Amino acid sequence: MSGASRPPTVWRDVTVCIAALLVVLAWDLSDADLAVARWYGGPGGFPLREAWLTRAVMHEGARWVAAIVFCMLAIDALRLRGARSCRIWRLYWFAAVIVGLLLVPTLKHYSGTSCPYDLAMFGGGSPYVSHLLPGPGDGGPARCFPSGHAVTGLAFMPLYFRWRDSRPGRARMALACVLIAGAACGWAQVARGAHFPSHVLWSAWIIWTTCCVLAALISWHRSRTGTPPASRAGSAAS
Repeated sequence: MSGASRPPTVWRDVTVCIAALLVVLAWDLSDADLAVARWYGGPGGFPLREAWLTRAVMHEGARWVAAIVFCMLAIDALRLRGARSCRIWRLYWFAAVIVGLLLVPTLKHYSGTSCPYDLAMFGGGSPYVSHLLPGPGDGGPARCFPSGHAVTGLAFMPLYFRWRDSRPGRARMALACVLIAGAACGWAQVARGAHFPSHVLWSAWIIWTTCCVLAALISWHRSRTGTPPASRAGSAAS
């Protein structure tokens, strides 16, 4: 497809957001969450909840890896090398990473949904109540929706948006790494009984949609000011 006939990036983003939302809702409205949870747990709880792989490696270890990547991005965003527009570009998408790291945990803090291991069917004391239903929740410990730990990997999704126009190969590689990391962290929490798969899917959708909104704001600003997109040469330093 030629560049002239290709739909604008903003509309492609909107299409992807809507399609992804329909997929997440379809999963959420099915019994897939409980079916997957029953693979890993039962009335006696979740055997992998305190396992070395899921807790020490995929939970605690992943946080340390994410912290290192975050620090590297902070150093990169704050360096003075490159044109002013490149520095602003780096800072903008680094700020987007911070937004993702704060947004999902904030939503989780105000959630009335408890973790699977808190539910009566898995040895806890709370009934199962879908997070899609309005109301106070299931009456348990709550604060378990969406998945905060999946954001350990998914929060770096802005790297795809940072590079997709100027360095599409790097952007696709970054997106693949982010999705794999987010899926791995999400799987660990599902196996531990800390989340349902839908919690992970919603975290991914929230961060992706947030990035799309931020990208749309950039497009709007450029259309107002006549600023061209960052060139491949200009973004080489970014």
